[in-house]
Amino acid sequence: MKLAFSTLGVPGLPVPEVLALASAHGYHGVELRAHPEEPVHAGLSPAGRAEIAAQFRGAGIEVLAIAGYARVAAPGDDAPVLEEIRGLLRLAQDLGAPYVRVLPGADAEQPGEESDAIAARRLGTAAQDAAALGVRILLETHDSHRTGADAIRIIGPVGHRQVGAVWDVMHTWLGGEQPAETYAALAPHLGYVQVKDVSSAEDTAPLPLGAGVLPLGECVDVLTRNGWDGWLCWEYEKRWYEEAAPLAGLLDEGRDHLTRLLGEAA
Repeated sequence: MKLAFSTLGVPGLPVPEVLALASAHGYHGVELRAHPEEPVHAGLSPAGRAEIAAQFRGAGIEVLAIAGYARVAAPGDDAPVLEEIRGLLRLAQDLGAPYVRVLPGADAEQPGEESDAIAARRLGTAAQDAAALGVRILLETHDSHRTGADAIRIIGPVGHRQVGAVWDVMHTWLGGEQPAETYAALAPHLGYVQVKDVSSAEDTAPLPLGAGVLPLGECVDVLTRNGWDGWLCWEYEKRWYEEAAPLAGLLDEGRDHLTRLLGEAA
């Protein structure tokens, strides 16, 4: 498996410095958080996109995904959500990223069947654009649809190869789903896996990998036993927790922990 980290852990850091971290600490790729406060976002000019793509190629580091914030199950008109997804898809194509990450984001008062249908309809429409651009849209196990069983209620009816899933191991754990259950639900659609660690369900501030309670070893074991050979991406949520230790000082330890888990599962 290949290892990546998310720029959510180094908010606002210029791309050359992100690449220097990835190169120095043995990571193969980077998940780029796409937001106006970050160096990478949908408003980048063509020249800016070309420069960033060239920087990644020069460093020999892959752009794993563009992590967007389109909420596909949110109430309201389809048009703004679809335009947001299309902007992310174009950005991904320009940067050479194979994936765009989107979120569910259903309203708490919205009936489940209704939110599932809204999300499936939007993703089915956006899948046509994704196919034309050669990029896959991945729905993350998150917020209103935090388990694999939740996510597949949306992804399954779409039935398009350009629509898949990101497995966020914290959210499936918070949803009470076992790693084997998540894998069974998402396996045909799985793009990559987001790993992280926290101290408890009540305190989700980011910890170094292996220092918390998330079943990372079990997740890696399930993936390995089933012959899955994709990406593990460390999503260290420093952006939301200013008091968390800087990611840069943890990258070697995190890489070593994941490498050790992979070796034990082999």
